Amino acid sequence: MEVSSISISSGQIPSTEGNPIRYDLYSPISRNGLSFPVIIFLHGFKGFKDWGPFPDVCEELTRAGFGVVAMNFSLNGIGDNRTEFTEMDLFERETFSQDLDDIGSVIDALQDGTISDKHAQLNTDKIGLLGHSRGGHTAIAAAAEYTPVQCLVTWSAVADYRERWTEEMKKDWDEKGYTEIENSRTGQKMKVGKVVYEDSINNADRVIAMEQVKELRIPTLFIHGREDESVPHTDSEKLHIACASKEKELRLVANGSHTYGAAHPFDSQDFPKPLSEVLEWTEGWFLEYLG
Repeated sequence: MEVSSISISSGQIPSTEGNPIRYDLYSPISRNGLSFPVIIFLHGFKGFKDWGPFPDVCEELTRAGFGVVAMNFSLNGIGDNRTEFTEMDLFERETFSQDLDDIGSVIDALQDGTISDKHAQLNTDKIGLLGHSRGGHTAIAAAAEYTPVQCLVTWSAVADYRERWTEEMKKDWDEKGYTEIENSRTGQKMKVGKVVYEDSINNADRVIAMEQVKELRIPTLFIHGREDESVPHTDSEKLHIACASKEKELRLVANGSHTYGAAHPFDSQDFPKPLSEVLEWTEGWFLEYLG
């Protein structure tokens, strides 16, 4: 179903800690009483909902007949400035557990009407998740935990974050309590606190994708670029094999990078060809299993 008019609204709800979870709600406008399933879009590490073509992606999914909530995790380091990391103290302690709690808070807010649009009727009993990179990793854990989630698509998902911690990082955590990574786009040195590492180890049964994917029974599509420079496509291959769902697929993009040819800022009229392909697959999957 193609929707001609959409409404975009923004807001925030409190996290379980009381920090703002900022979101944009993209709603299809229908005058004939139709209700629309909802997709929650999850950004990755050093990512945010307004990165590159993500807002355009959300609009495209909305025009296909879905309400879309693009959310910033409450500890992702982005404040009132939508595209700049200004809250580095929060970024330093962005745990997987808090990210999962944030998704639960958004689901609750959708179902109790806190997140809503008067222009559109959203069917909040039918929720899908779309996550990129670390967001894909967290989406898998969230899909296993939250029963309203009925469909899942991951882009460039990390399989097991514990495997990304190097010996050098562990040494930093032991000696300094934090390790530093560089944001190649901004040049910022970004601290990742020991609490993030400890959370991934101590709460692995809840927060690690490779642990939770074994519990997934919902339709799940894993998409990954063969040329991914950040997360090897073998991560999605492992997740696909371990996934317990009967309706599951793995699709590899021939010339796909980690972001499928997209960059920030994004000012093109058209999506890069790999991203266009990925979006077409994603739309088709949600239309088949969530629509």
